[in-house]
Amino acid sequence: MTAEPLIHFDIEESLGKFGSRVTTVKCHGRLLCENANEIKELVKPLIQARRRRIVIDCSDLQSLDSSGLGALVSLKVSAFNKGLVKLELVNLSPRVSELVNLTRLTDLFAC
Repeated sequence: MTAEPLIHFDIEESLGKFGSRVTTVKCHGRLLCENANEIKELVKPLIQARRRRIVIDCSDLQSLDSSGLGALVSLKVSAFNKGLVKLELVNLSPRVSELVNLTRLTDLFAC
């Protein structure tokens, strides 16, 4: 019997309101120290490819530790530095939203 992975991702491509391409990365599971690099390895190439809008959907993200949050911050900063790439977090659970608020990162993820 194999153990379920701590996290896995689904990627969806769609068109936004004005016909621009939106890449949605849906997180399933727990984003922790053991696997925080997985999301970075998945999303960094999207940023490098200058995808205009990248949405990280956290609706099925069960928990997040400081390393997972650090990975998301790193991706947000990379997107900002690349220019013309908007990276958003959506559908935060109350627990994840509280962590973002406690660490005062709300403003970073709002832009």
